[in-house]
Amino acid sequence: MFYSGIFNSADVRTQFSRLSRWTQFYKRKFCKRECDQETIFDNRGLKTAVRGLWRSPAIGEILTKGWVETAIPFFAFVATALFFSFTLNGYLTASNIVGLLREFSELFFVATAMGLAVISGGIDLSVGAIFALCNIVALYLINVSHWPAPIVILAVVLLGGVAGSVNGALVGLLRVKAFISTLATLILFRSLVEKIQLKQAVTIAGGTANSKIWDWMSDGSVLGIPSSAVFFLVLFAFGHFFLTRTRPGWRIAAIGGSSRASYNAGINIRLTIFFVYVAVGALVGVGALFTAARLDSAGESVGAGLEVLALTAVVLGGVALGGGRGSMAKIIWGTAAIFLLTNGFVRLGFRGDITSLIIGLILIAAVILDSKWSKWIKARGSLLANVYVNPAHLDLPLKPLTEERSASVYALNDKLRSVEAIALGQVEGPEDVILDEQDNIYCGVRTGDILRVPHDNLDRVEVFAHLGGYPLGLAFDRKGDLIVCVAGMGLYGVQPDGTTYKLTDQTNRSRLSIIDDARLRLADDLDIAPDGRIFFSEATVRYEMHSWDLDGLEGRGNGRIICFDPSSGKTRTVLKDLVFPNGICMSIDGQSFFFAETWACRISRYWFAGPRAGQSEVVIGDLPGYPDNINRASDGTYWLAVAGMRGPVFDLAMKMPEFRRRMVKRIAKDEWLSANINSGCVVKFDEKGAILDVLWDSGGHGHPMITSMREHKGWLYLSGLSNNRLGRYRIAGADSEWTSIRSYWGDVLGV
Repeated sequence: MFYSGIFNSADVRTQFSRLSRWTQFYKRKFCKRECDQETIFDNRGLKTAVRGLWRSPAIGEILTKGWVETAIPFFAFVATALFFSFTLNGYLTASNIVGLLREFSELFFVATAMGLAVISGGIDLSVGAIFALCNIVALYLINVSHWPAPIVILAVVLLGGVAGSVNGALVGLLRVKAFISTLATLILFRSLVEKIQLKQAVTIAGGTANSKIWDWMSDGSVLGIPSSAVFFLVLFAFGHFFLTRTRPGWRIAAIGGSSRASYNAGINIRLTIFFVYVAVGALVGVGALFTAARLDSAGESVGAGLEVLALTAVVLGGVALGGGRGSMAKIIWGTAAIFLLTNGFVRLGFRGDITSLIIGLILIAAVILDSKWSKWIKARGSLLANVYVNPAHLDLPLKPLTEERSASVYALNDKLRSVEAIALGQVEGPEDVILDEQDNIYCGVRTGDILRVPHDNLDRVEVFAHLGGYPLGLAFDRKGDLIVCVAGMGLYGVQPDGTTYKLTDQTNRSRLSIIDDARLRLADDLDIAPDGRIFFSEATVRYEMHSWDLDGLEGRGNGRIICFDPSSGKTRTVLKDLVFPNGICMSIDGQSFFFAETWACRISRYWFAGPRAGQSEVVIGDLPGYPDNINRASDGTYWLAVAGMRGPVFDLAMKMPEFRRRMVKRIAKDEWLSANINSGCVVKFDEKGAILDVLWDSGGHGHPMITSMREHKGWLYLSGLSNNRLGRYRIAGADSEWTSIRSYWGDVLGV
């Protein structure tokens, strides 16, 4: 589009034509007009307010949260509770809530069992029959055989596990379809229950249990919480930990998501599924124990239809029927909503067949919703791309002239044409470059390594340290450790022997922030104050390294500057709402630093100490391109890398947030307008913002892109995020003994 500041007329005409077509389209079809910050409809009122709310960045942030899916069953539960609280007198009294908790907890054990089977990619239609079997066996052992309650509890849980193992053997080991297998075992276990009832129903009904433990399970409590609810809370906590923090839990979800991928990953699918169904049976056994203790009944209706109720609760809660997606929170809210519905219908006097009809309709609706929701999940990425990218109005000042032989201080020249290439083809994407006192060169590359080029052989590259993320900004501290900003990881240090250590990966979270801005997403550049405090920029709190260019499309203040204090180990945000803050350079006075805002095309200065502490001011407000790293020069001034040149098309588009919003929604990403980050220059400026020198490579032959530069012993070393080399340029008249390390820490490190 634009190359080294020289505009190709054909490209400009093409881009202006594209911009014109989109502008006319959006004006004609949507009848909107631009205003200061966001586009609003000409017809004001509620429509304007709703649309303005939808365009808030908060909407995109909310849709990225994992709890969005859980919110649906939660609101279903709240709506159900409110309905019955207004319909039934005394529904939410303390005594009634205690009774509801006892019954709900028993259903929750069964629903959790069903949820575990569904998450693994299966289903268990036999949970009602296993429940009835465990219930009648528990009553026989406690009422007739008079076994001790602890032995009964253990025996019934084992019985449930054994019944589950039958399903596990069929589904997991023999690979029979879960629906057919559990349907067959439903018939099998139900027939066993009927046989036991024919022979022992009267005996069980005439027996009594004499056990304090059994009585406590029936109507005991802990601090007013029913005994079954205590166990339900323990199960919820353990289940959440198991599914989200343990390898077996991850494997179950992985198998449900894709059994083939899980097999290729080395997971023993058959054995895992076997133990899933064993756990399902054991959980159903626990629920049956509490029901047996509470009701003391072995009637034919026990467990009847429980599989439908549990499945409805699980699907309504948002657990995917196809497997691979689910959580304990979804199970609990779905179960709570279904339980309140069934319980409320009974209290309202509905017949059992009517209640069953309603539950069936809810199950059908939940299955349809699950199908549509699964499609939405698959399309979630494209939907978020449309909603998440939220452009703002950014009115840049008039771009200074850059034409060759013009009177502008930014006039094109060929000073960088003679740049000497270093490590050509051996480095990939060196964003920053720095040298130690032995003249060795260091840079970070895309592979996650810090590379070193020895001073005595500039054609040889060696790995100095491996960090894993993308190393960006670099600086040496007083001890001689190399401090590194690592995209996606935070702030790290590298000792002279290559040993790495973490300094910080989070900062204080904003109190009212929807996004989790405590985590460091894109730590970019840094510098170190005389007292050892490290100030570093985080370019954006909304995007990761692989999508940093989308922040440029937004053009809003998503970035910040953060301070890490090694003496206290504390990290705090110093400046917020910056437009992609990038380079940071400590001023000579040691009380302030300069920082670049890339998309705003300006350089500012912030005082963190001294009489002006807390103040900031713009030093250069009208750069011709997008500023990146800033570093000291030997004569007391500063070097600035300009990574790309501004163009009239993109500058105009930045004033039109609605145009950019429609562009993101309607056309492919590779067709989007974007900032020109493929050519640039080096600018030298003083503390007042006066431009002292500009170094260009108008043909792009010497060093095609520049994101950082470092002066060292009369040379200017160059690096670029899109380059496959480092560069070296001889600075006329520069101090041949000056190094940046000495300018910070004196002649000897450690002093």
